[in-house]
Amino acid sequence: MPELPDLTVYLEALEERILGESLGGIRIANPFILRSVEPGVEELAGRRVSGCTRIGKRLVIRLQGDYAIVIHLMIAGRLRWYRLGTRIPAKLGLIAFDFSSGSLILTEASQKRRASVFLVKGRDNLAAFDAGGLEVLDAGPREFVAALSKENHTLKRSLTDQRLLAGIGNAYSDEILHRARLSPMRQTRSMTDEQWQSLYHACRTVLGEWVALLREQNAGKFPEKVTAFHPEMAVHGKYRQPCPVCGKPVQRIRYASNECNYCAACQNQGNLLADRSLSRLLKKDWPKTLEELD
Repeated sequence: MPELPDLTVYLEALEERILGESLGGIRIANPFILRSVEPGVEELAGRRVSGCTRIGKRLVIRLQGDYAIVIHLMIAGRLRWYRLGTRIPAKLGLIAFDFSSGSLILTEASQKRRASVFLVKGRDNLAAFDAGGLEVLDAGPREFVAALSKENHTLKRSLTDQRLLAGIGNAYSDEILHRARLSPMRQTRSMTDEQWQSLYHACRTVLGEWVALLREQNAGKFPEKVTAFHPEMAVHGKYRQPCPVCGKPVQRIRYASNECNYCAACQNQGNLLADRSLSRLLKKDWPKTLEELD
């Protein structure tokens, strides 16, 4: 799922192409994608784009007259920029926004169809999409600690909870926790002042570095290869590959439809975290340390 760094680059590419341009119309290839009833599609036609912003993991295209298009890409949704009037791809294409400068087409490479588009009128209706999460890059350390201390959860869960922090998901939370040298399963109530400081700086540093890297990789073009897996990442998607810091193999735990990647040596004193499914299956045979795993 595109997260803060990816969405930032998307927004910058959109601003270059559609800011001040008029929305000629909206073409819908698959009705499920449009989750709102009012306002109607025809109400947005002819309105100029006044801004491109982000609410959590949602992209927002603002239009004159207090209208907005809210796009949630979810896991497999992606945006494509084409020549004006380009046909919507038959299999993956869901909806096209025809601006005076070109067509923005939303595709989704999944049969689950989780991506969504809402057409919105009015500030209050737009504000309803805000889960209340703090924007880490705009927040100070006290605000950061206060946000994550509201409830006692694991660091992994807290970092990805959009009610607490905005725009961070599964991929960058792995990278942040590895940079901070903290276990993803550490409880927020057990954090020391030093650990909070480390986590705060890791959040800002990792997100800032990835925004800069993605900007460089997509300079002069519309982002095409938006993915949660990058070769430059330290642990996310690197199961069994060597940790770039200590050389020990990266570990993972799976839960629901997600997985958490971490370095046992750097983040958990060499101890393995219990995988809910495998550890229950193996019971006493489940290795508890890297040494036992070897």
